Amino acid sequence: MDICMRAALIALAVAVGACAADGAGRDAQLGPSPFPVERGSTPPPPVTAGRQAPPPEGRATGGIDFGAWRQADPAAYAPAFQSQIRARLAGKSEAQIRADLAANGFTCQDGGRLDCRIEIMERECAFDWYVVLARGEAEPAAGYDIMCLGAR
Repeated sequence: MDICMRAALIALAVAVGACAADGAGRDAQLGPSPFPVERGSTPPPPVTAGRQAPPPEGRATGGIDFGAWRQADPAAYAPAFQSQIRARLAGKSEAQIRADLAANGFTCQDGGRLDCRIEIMERECAFDWYVVLARGEAEPAAGYDIMCLGAR
């Protein structure tokens, strides 16, 4: 190693040491952290996709026909699913829609709109069925999507 390289490494080490010392000194001047430390009090993580039970292939006990979704092409399956949902829920109140979808395995949230989903993971793929009813809309938007990690 030549002398210029050694000098550069020594200068770098001195600069890193100075930064570390300056940061530690600054933290000491600020005092203790204002955030309380309460070990073991963290709430459990939210329920994530993949913990819901997958719908059956075919008709669910609540009556929605999920078909052969594991082998389905989303480009064809999603519009067919939306047509089925719109026909099934036509003329129903929001409470009836929520109850119908819950009976078929959907989890619903109401935050300015009714948003119901089934989200699962199987192997490397995430499957998502959704039904969304915006306030004042006559028909819900419904769909199906799949996203897989890696090449198939």
